[in-house]
Amino acid sequence: MKHTIVMTGASRGIGRAAAEHVLRQSPDAHLVLVARGSSGAQLAAELGAGGHPVSHVSADLGSLAGVGSAADKVRDRLDRGDLPPLRGFVGNAGVQYTNALAEGPDGFEATFAVNVLANHLFVRRLQDRFAAPARIVLTTSDTHFGDFKHNMGMVPGPVWKSPEVLARTGAFPKPDTAAGGRTAYSTSKLAVIYLVHEYARRLPAGIDAVAYNPGFVPGTGLARNAGPVARFAMRRIMPVMALTPFATGPGVAGRYLADVVLGTTHAPTGSYVDRSRAAHSSQESYDPQREGELWEAAERFTAAYAAKAETFSGDVTGTPR
Repeated sequence: MKHTIVMTGASRGIGRAAAEHVLRQSPDAHLVLVARGSSGAQLAAELGAGGHPVSHVSADLGSLAGVGSAADKVRDRLDRGDLPPLRGFVGNAGVQYTNALAEGPDGFEATFAVNVLANHLFVRRLQDRFAAPARIVLTTSDTHFGDFKHNMGMVPGPVWKSPEVLARTGAFPKPDTAAGGRTAYSTSKLAVIYLVHEYARRLPAGIDAVAYNPGFVPGTGLARNAGPVARFAMRRIMPVMALTPFATGPGVAGRYLADVVLGTTHAPTGSYVDRSRAAHSSQESYDPQREGELWEAAERFTAAYAAKAETFSGDVTGTPR
Protein backbone atom coordinates (compact mmCIF):
# COMPACT_ATOMS: atom_id res chain seq x y z
CA MET A 1 0.00 0.00 0.00
CA LYS A 2 1.41 3.37 -0.99
CA HIS A 3 2.32 5.62 1.89
CA THR A 4 4.38 8.68 2.82
CA ILE A 5 7.35 8.93 5.16
CA VAL A 6 8.71 12.37 6.10
CA MET A 7 12.36 12.49 7.13
CA THR A 8 14.80 15.08 8.43
CA GLY A 9 18.56 14.62 8.51
CA ALA A 10 18.84 12.45 5.40
CA SER A 11 21.58 14.36 3.62
CA ARG A 12 24.55 12.39 4.97
CA GLY A 13 25.72 9.61 7.26
CA ILE A 14 23.10 7.60 9.12
CA GLY A 15 20.18 9.45 7.56
CA ARG A 16 21.37 9.01 3.99
CA ALA A 17 21.92 5.29 4.55
CA ALA A 18 18.50 4.97 6.20
CA ALA A 19 16.76 6.74 3.32
CA GLU A 20 18.40 4.44 0.78
CA HIS A 21 17.41 1.38 2.79
CA VAL A 22 13.81 2.55 3.16
CA LEU A 23 13.50 3.00 -0.58
CA ARG A 24 14.96 -0.44 -1.25
CA GLN A 25 12.86 -2.26 1.31
CA SER A 26 9.60 -0.37 0.84
CA PRO A 27 9.07 0.48 -2.84
CA ASP A 28 5.57 1.77 -2.06
CA ALA A 29 6.97 4.50 0.17
CA HIS A 30 7.04 8.10 -1.01
CA LEU A 31 9.92 9.67 0.89
CA VAL A 32 9.60 13.38 1.63
CA LEU A 33 12.95 14.85 2.63
CA VAL A 34 13.18 17.97 4.78
CA ALA A 35 16.40 19.81 4.00
CA ARG A 36 17.80 23.27 3.40
CA GLY A 37 17.24 24.98 0.05
CA SER A 38 18.74 23.52 -3.10
CA SER A 39 20.47 20.70 -1.21
CA GLY A 40 17.07 19.10 -0.66
CA ALA A 41 16.26 19.13 -4.36
CA GLN A 42 19.63 17.62 -5.20
CA LEU A 43 19.25 14.94 -2.55
CA ALA A 44 15.76 14.05 -3.75
CA ALA A 45 17.04 13.76 -7.32
CA GLU A 46 19.90 11.48 -6.24
CA LEU A 47 17.74 9.19 -4.13
CA GLY A 48 14.98 9.11 -6.71
CA ALA A 49 17.32 8.33 -9.61
CA GLY A 50 16.26 4.68 -9.64
CA GLY A 51 12.63 5.57 -10.13
CA HIS A 52 11.75 5.76 -6.44
CA PRO A 53 9.16 8.40 -5.42
CA VAL A 54 11.17 11.02 -3.56
CA SER A 55 10.43 14.71 -3.07
CA HIS A 56 11.50 17.43 -0.66
CA VAL A 57 10.42 20.46 1.29
CA SER A 58 12.85 23.17 2.27
CA ALA A 59 13.35 24.13 5.92
CA ASP A 60 15.85 25.62 8.32
CA LEU A 61 15.32 23.34 11.32
CA GLY A 62 16.73 25.98 13.64
CA SER A 63 13.80 28.26 12.83
CA LEU A 64 10.35 27.38 14.18
CA ALA A 65 8.74 29.42 11.43
CA GLY A 66 10.69 27.37 8.88
CA VAL A 67 9.71 24.10 10.51
CA GLY A 68 6.06 25.10 10.71
CA SER A 69 6.06 26.17 7.07
CA ALA A 70 7.61 22.87 5.97
CA ALA A 71 5.09 20.85 7.97
CA ASP A 72 2.23 22.86 6.48
CA LYS A 73 3.49 22.17 2.97
CA VAL A 74 3.39 18.45 3.73
CA ARG A 75 -0.13 18.81 5.16
CA ASP A 76 -1.29 20.66 2.04
CA ARG A 77 0.14 18.03 -0.28
CA LEU A 78 -1.54 15.28 1.74
CA ASP A 79 -4.87 17.14 1.66
CA ARG A 80 -4.66 17.64 -2.11
CA GLY A 81 -3.93 13.96 -2.65
CA ASP A 82 -0.47 14.69 -4.07
CA LEU A 83 0.98 12.37 -1.43
CA PRO A 84 -0.31 8.98 -0.28
CA PRO A 85 -1.36 8.53 3.38
CA LEU A 86 1.20 9.59 5.97
CA ARG A 87 2.54 6.62 7.92
CA GLY A 88 5.91 7.78 9.16
CA PHE A 89 7.94 10.69 10.47
CA VAL A 90 11.68 10.36 11.12
CA GLY A 91 13.27 13.13 13.17
CA ASN A 92 16.90 12.23 12.49
CA ALA A 93 18.45 15.69 12.15
CA GLY A 94 20.66 16.75 15.04
CA VAL A 95 23.31 19.33 15.86
CA GLN A 96 26.12 19.68 18.37
CA TYR A 97 27.93 22.98 18.93
CA THR A 98 31.27 23.91 20.45
CA ASN A 99 29.52 25.83 23.22
CA ALA A 100 26.11 26.34 24.80
CA LEU A 101 25.80 29.94 23.62
CA ALA A 102 24.58 29.51 20.04
CA GLU A 103 21.16 31.13 19.70
CA GLY A 104 18.62 30.48 16.97
CA PRO A 105 16.38 33.09 15.33
CA ASP A 106 13.60 32.49 17.88
CA GLY A 107 15.86 33.15 20.86
CA PHE A 108 16.25 29.50 21.85
CA GLU A 109 19.57 27.75 22.39
CA ALA A 110 20.36 26.23 18.99
CA THR A 111 20.91 22.62 20.13
CA PHE A 112 17.59 22.56 21.98
CA ALA A 113 15.82 24.25 19.06
CA VAL A 114 16.88 21.67 16.47
CA ASN A 115 17.09 18.49 18.53
CA VAL A 116 13.95 19.02 20.58
CA LEU A 117 11.62 21.79 19.45
CA ALA A 118 11.82 21.11 15.70
CA ASN A 119 10.79 17.50 16.27
CA HIS A 120 7.95 18.49 18.57
CA LEU A 121 6.58 21.04 16.14
CA PHE A 122 6.67 18.56 13.26
CA VAL A 123 4.80 15.97 15.32
CA ARG A 124 2.20 18.51 16.42
CA ARG A 125 1.61 19.91 12.95
CA LEU A 126 1.33 16.48 11.33
CA GLN A 127 -0.41 14.58 14.13
CA ASP A 128 -3.90 14.72 12.66
CA ARG A 129 -2.65 13.64 9.23
CA PHE A 130 -1.13 10.32 10.28
CA ALA A 131 -2.97 7.25 9.02
CA ALA A 132 -2.69 4.26 11.34
CA PRO A 133 -0.67 2.16 11.53
CA ALA A 134 2.00 4.87 11.63
CA ARG A 135 5.31 5.35 13.39
CA ILE A 136 7.18 8.41 14.64
CA VAL A 137 10.90 7.78 15.17
CA LEU A 138 13.17 10.32 16.85
CA THR A 139 16.92 9.77 16.90
CA THR A 140 18.43 10.01 20.36
CA SER A 141 21.88 9.10 21.65
CA ASP A 142 23.39 6.87 24.31
CA THR A 143 25.21 9.97 25.56
CA HIS A 144 22.05 10.43 27.64
CA PHE A 145 23.37 7.71 29.99
CA GLY A 146 26.26 9.98 30.95
CA ASP A 147 28.65 7.15 31.79
CA PHE A 148 31.93 5.81 30.41
CA LYS A 149 30.36 2.55 29.28
CA HIS A 150 28.12 4.25 26.76
CA ASN A 151 30.29 7.08 25.38
CA MET A 152 33.84 6.37 26.59
CA GLY A 153 33.97 9.69 28.40
CA MET A 154 33.86 11.73 25.19
CA VAL A 155 30.62 13.54 26.05
CA PRO A 156 29.55 14.81 29.48
CA GLY A 157 26.30 13.39 30.78
CA PRO A 158 23.05 15.36 30.71
CA VAL A 159 22.37 18.02 33.31
CA TRP A 160 18.62 18.33 33.57
CA LYS A 161 17.07 21.64 34.55
CA SER A 162 13.76 23.35 34.05
CA PRO A 163 12.88 23.33 30.32
CA GLU A 164 12.62 27.11 30.48
CA VAL A 165 16.32 27.18 31.46
CA LEU A 166 17.42 24.47 29.02
CA ALA A 167 15.80 26.30 26.13
CA ARG A 168 18.02 29.36 26.61
CA THR A 169 21.72 29.89 26.09
CA GLY A 170 24.14 29.55 28.98
CA ALA A 171 22.19 26.81 30.78
CA PHE A 172 25.26 24.79 31.76
CA PRO A 173 28.54 25.39 33.60
CA LYS A 174 31.24 26.91 31.40
CA PRO A 175 28.78 27.54 28.57
CA ASP A 176 31.49 29.05 26.37
CA THR A 177 33.42 25.76 26.21
CA ALA A 178 33.15 22.57 24.18
CA ALA A 179 32.09 20.76 27.35
CA GLY A 180 29.16 23.14 27.62
CA GLY A 181 28.15 22.41 24.04
CA ARG A 182 28.41 18.66 24.52
CA THR A 183 26.37 18.85 27.70
CA ALA A 184 23.69 20.71 25.77
CA TYR A 185 23.76 17.85 23.25
CA SER A 186 23.46 14.98 25.72
CA THR A 187 20.74 16.84 27.63
CA SER A 188 18.79 17.43 24.42
CA LYS A 189 18.93 13.72 23.65
CA LEU A 190 17.54 12.91 27.10
CA ALA A 191 14.75 15.37 26.28
CA VAL A 192 14.01 13.45 23.07
CA ILE A 193 13.32 10.30 25.10
CA TYR A 194 11.07 12.26 27.45
CA LEU A 195 9.06 13.50 24.46
CA VAL A 196 8.74 9.98 23.05
CA HIS A 197 7.33 8.76 26.37
CA GLU A 198 4.84 11.60 26.40
CA TYR A 199 3.78 10.94 22.81
CA ALA A 200 3.21 7.30 23.72
CA ARG A 201 0.70 8.49 26.31
CA ARG A 202 -1.02 11.07 24.15
CA LEU A 203 -1.06 9.80 20.57
CA PRO A 204 -4.10 7.85 19.38
CA ALA A 205 -3.87 4.08 19.16
CA GLY A 206 -2.06 2.95 16.02
CA ILE A 207 0.36 5.88 15.95
CA ASP A 208 3.52 4.73 17.71
CA ALA A 209 6.46 6.81 18.92
CA VAL A 210 9.93 5.30 19.28
CA ALA A 211 13.35 6.66 20.30
CA TYR A 212 16.24 5.24 18.26
CA ASN A 213 19.86 5.18 19.44
CA PRO A 214 22.43 4.45 16.71
CA GLY A 215 25.25 4.06 19.23
CA PHE A 216 28.68 5.53 18.67
CA VAL A 217 28.94 6.19 14.92
CA PRO A 218 32.28 7.63 13.75
CA GLY A 219 32.44 9.44 10.45
CA THR A 220 29.08 11.23 10.56
CA GLY A 221 28.60 14.97 10.06
CA LEU A 222 27.63 15.60 13.67
CA ALA A 223 30.84 17.50 14.41
CA ARG A 224 30.47 19.89 11.48
CA ASN A 225 29.93 22.75 13.97
CA ALA A 226 32.91 21.71 16.11
CA GLY A 227 36.36 23.25 16.23
CA PRO A 228 39.23 22.20 13.95
CA VAL A 229 40.76 19.68 16.37
CA ALA A 230 37.45 17.90 16.96
CA ARG A 231 36.65 17.91 13.24
CA PHE A 232 40.05 16.41 12.43
CA ALA A 233 39.51 13.68 15.05
CA MET A 234 36.07 12.85 13.71
CA ARG A 235 37.32 12.70 10.11
CA ARG A 236 40.65 10.92 10.57
CA ILE A 237 40.74 9.10 13.89
CA MET A 238 37.20 8.17 14.79
CA PRO A 239 36.46 6.27 11.52
CA VAL A 240 39.18 3.79 12.51
CA MET A 241 37.18 3.05 15.64
CA ALA A 242 34.33 1.83 13.44
CA LEU A 243 36.33 -1.39 13.20
CA THR A 244 36.05 -1.95 16.96
CA PRO A 245 33.11 -3.50 18.89
CA PHE A 246 32.45 -0.09 20.48
CA ALA A 247 31.25 1.52 17.26
CA THR A 248 28.66 1.15 14.53
CA GLY A 249 29.31 2.17 10.92
CA PRO A 250 26.97 4.74 9.32
CA GLY A 251 25.66 2.18 6.83
CA VAL A 252 24.73 -0.32 9.53
CA ALA A 253 23.27 2.37 11.79
CA GLY A 254 21.22 3.65 8.86
CA ARG A 255 19.86 0.17 8.17
CA TYR A 256 18.91 -0.18 11.82
CA LEU A 257 17.09 3.15 11.69
CA ALA A 258 15.21 2.13 8.55
CA ASP A 259 14.19 -1.14 10.19
CA VAL A 260 12.70 0.80 13.11
CA VAL A 261 10.85 3.15 10.76
CA LEU A 262 9.44 0.32 8.66
CA GLY A 263 8.43 -1.74 11.67
CA THR A 264 10.85 -4.57 10.91
CA THR A 265 12.30 -4.07 14.39
CA HIS A 266 9.72 -4.91 17.02
CA ALA A 267 9.30 -1.83 19.20
CA PRO A 268 6.04 -1.01 21.01
CA THR A 269 5.13 2.64 21.36
CA GLY A 270 7.32 4.42 23.88
CA SER A 271 10.25 2.09 23.23
CA TYR A 272 13.93 2.91 23.22
CA VAL A 273 15.68 0.99 20.45
CA ASP A 274 19.39 0.50 20.95
CA ARG A 275 20.66 -0.15 17.44
CA SER A 276 18.77 -3.31 16.44
CA ARG A 277 16.63 -4.11 19.46
CA ALA A 278 14.34 -2.57 22.03
CA ALA A 279 16.15 -2.00 25.32
CA HIS A 280 16.03 0.06 28.50
CA SER A 281 17.25 3.62 28.32
CA SER A 282 18.87 5.22 31.37
CA GLN A 283 17.13 5.17 34.72
CA GLU A 284 16.99 8.97 34.57
CA SER A 285 15.06 8.82 31.29
CA TYR A 286 11.95 7.45 33.02
CA ASP A 287 10.48 10.42 34.82
CA PRO A 288 6.80 11.23 34.18
CA GLN A 289 7.05 14.56 35.98
CA ARG A 290 9.91 15.77 33.79
CA GLU A 291 8.17 14.40 30.71
CA GLY A 292 5.00 16.32 31.47
CA GLU A 293 6.93 19.51 32.24
CA LEU A 294 8.85 19.25 28.98
CA TRP A 295 5.64 18.65 27.06
CA GLU A 296 4.01 21.74 28.54
CA ALA A 297 7.09 23.87 27.87
CA ALA A 298 7.45 22.65 24.30
CA GLU A 299 3.79 23.48 23.75
CA ARG A 300 4.35 27.04 24.96
CA PHE A 301 7.54 27.52 22.96
CA THR A 302 5.95 26.34 19.71
CA ALA A 303 2.44 27.70 20.31
CA ALA A 304 2.66 30.47 17.73
CA TYR A 305 3.63 27.95 15.05
CA ALA A 306 1.27 25.12 16.06
CA ALA A 307 -1.90 27.19 16.43
CA LYS A 308 -3.66 25.23 13.70
CA ALA A 309 -2.88 21.86 15.25
CA GLU A 310 -5.67 20.05 17.07
CA THR A 311 -5.01 18.91 20.62
CA PHE A 312 -4.20 15.29 21.30
CA SER A 313 -7.17 13.14 22.21
CA GLY A 314 -5.74 12.48 25.66
CA ASP A 315 -5.80 8.70 25.27
CA VAL A 316 -3.45 7.19 27.81
CA THR A 317 -1.43 4.06 27.13
CA GLY A 318 0.41 4.09 30.44
CA THR A 319 3.93 5.06 31.39
CA PRO A 320 6.43 3.43 28.99
CA ARG A 321 9.19 1.38 30.55
